[in-house]
Amino acid sequence: MQGLVNRIFSIRTEQDFNQCALEVFHFQKEHVPVYKTFLELINRPEPKHYSEIPHLPISFFKTHQIIADNQAVQQVFKSSGTTGMVRSMHSVADVSIYERSFIPTYEQFLGKLENQIIFALLPNYVSQGESSLVYMVDKLIEGTKDPLSGYFLESLESLLLAISEGRKTGKKLVLFGVSYALLDLAELKPDLHDVTIIETGGMKGKRKEMTKEEMHQELIAGFGCEYIASEYGMCELLSQAYSDKQGLFELPAWMKISLREVNDPFELVKHEKTGGVNVIDLANVYSCSFIETQDLGRMEDGKLRLMGRFDHSDIRGCNLLVGN
Repeated sequence: MQGLVNRIFSIRTEQDFNQCALEVFHFQKEHVPVYKTFLELINRPEPKHYSEIPHLPISFFKTHQIIADNQAVQQVFKSSGTTGMVRSMHSVADVSIYERSFIPTYEQFLGKLENQIIFALLPNYVSQGESSLVYMVDKLIEGTKDPLSGYFLESLESLLLAISEGRKTGKKLVLFGVSYALLDLAELKPDLHDVTIIETGGMKGKRKEMTKEEMHQELIAGFGCEYIASEYGMCELLSQAYSDKQGLFELPAWMKISLREVNDPFELVKHEKTGGVNVIDLANVYSCSFIETQDLGRMEDGKLRLMGRFDHSDIRGCNLLVGN
């Protein structure tokens, strides 16, 4: 399997992706019991292309352990959420694969860690524990090798002081923040025009829900910045996407998005139409790489625009609020 993992992180072409995706599919069909049973029940034709591979509904991560039968659990990640919510659980067999995914993806879209200072305003993720986001941010902070990088759980004044000190270094300043904490910070009207702000979503019951567009406009007004970036990730995935100034998410080479009809999960939508987001994340080699999420999206110029969530879905911490 190590050879396949190496090839996944060396994907350069559509042909590379297709070959790796089909290999991962056949492995998971045989060795991931939950996915194997799911495939038997839906009885779909054998896929000849990655676009034909069936996607497992993400809700299975709340009710089943999804891991290859020949693997031990090395790390468990759980979704964030409000009190009383059933949290999804991702049993990870090899956490080093997660690091091989998120570090180069971050640097591809946001630059070299050694040239940055990273601040984290993620109080609820830290307090709930077992967060894949916190694991990622821990490693990113470590990668900056800068003593100013770190978490600021409640003290907004300490965060602003650290940002002020960071400016003196000439390094790129990056702030990861959960939505409600960023809104609290924006009320102080700090000048953050030179800080790259990455919101990770979620009011967590702390504030009233609002659309992503409304929330971003409030943050832009409060911080005086040009735009707010977002990270599209979730505990069930080992890869992430980051949004650009237009709010469109770009993907690493081992990750692909397709959109399904809302009322027919086996039918893909036509170009530039809104549909349910299906994710292929080949980094999920030992769990399930083919996941049917409860997000709604639209593809624009090969990039993903998130549009909202299915009405019956939980409002979860993977960075999406109900949109227009």
